[in-house]
Amino acid sequence: MLLLLQRVSRASVEVDGDVVGAIGPGLLVLAGIEPGDGAAEVARMARRLLAYRVFGDDQGRMNLSLADTGGGLLLVSQFTLAADTRSGLRPGFSTAAAPAEAERTFSALVEECRTLHSRGVETGRFGAHMSVSLTNDGPVTFLLRS
Repeated sequence: MLLLLQRVSRASVEVDGDVVGAIGPGLLVLAGIEPGDGAAEVARMARRLLAYRVFGDDQGRMNLSLADTGGGLLLVSQFTLAADTRSGLRPGFSTAAAPAEAERTFSALVEECRTLHSRGVETGRFGAHMSVSLTNDGPVTFLLRS
């Protein structure tokens, strides 16, 4: 599992012109699901993304997590994140989970985050063509791997 965390002042996802998920200050997380990702990866990565210290404390140091700040969380499935880009000029997708497996795992990640982050979790729409808008705060972006 690959999670691309972006600290944002706001972010939203539209599908066919309708906003399906939006947050104010918090994290936009693009999730790439790989073959074999399961319950153990979901539990570990949900805890990590909520506890990862990317927000500034009173001294401006990155010492606070999303759990500490109570910010919003917008999770968006993005299979292209798991693409194989090691060679050539066209990405390969054999390193991304099959759609049915990826949807199951992504849904489990969303549910785990909703259980752990009672302040709210928004999502995009799995498998849809989405327009993602964000204002990256910093910019601050980290890639977490399971």
